[in-house]
Amino acid sequence: MGILTEEMQRFVREQKLGFVATICADGTPNLSPKGTTTVWDDDHLIFADICSPGTIANLVQNPAVEVNVVDPITRRGYRFKGQATIVDEGRLFERAMSFFRNDYGLSEALARRVDRVVLIRVARVAPVISPIYDTGVTEDEVVRRYVEYYETIRKQRAGV
Repeated sequence: MGILTEEMQRFVREQKLGFVATICADGTPNLSPKGTTTVWDDDHLIFADICSPGTIANLVQNPAVEVNVVDPITRRGYRFKGQATIVDEGRLFERAMSFFRNDYGLSEALARRVDRVVLIRVARVAPVISPIYDTGVTEDEVVRRYVEYYETIRKQRAGV
């Protein structure tokens, strides 16, 4: 068994959105959402580069990366730290693209835009837990609160 437990893998696959932190050439941070973040195997996360020129440029210079995957309703998640490898050809790239098309469900229109994937070897994992839990509320209460909150926003946007 690798570093990614079954629970972590289930969580990442369910959420699909990871926030990828890299380091710019000038030393400043770069944070970019990746809607194709998923599990590759027990030790790796992967995402498809659909429109990530800044992230890729940063990883070419420094492969250190952190990916945060957080459920906005439960306010829980994980921080994954590791090293990235950019894959743009060969068997691994073809396997990854087959996975994204057939298993992940990436549309053909988006798949045609993918020139490379980023494979992240996870070295450390830490939980992300909102301080709201420090107040003694239960997860059910947090879920109720944020479902109501997002439903209110949805209704406002819809003009309801």
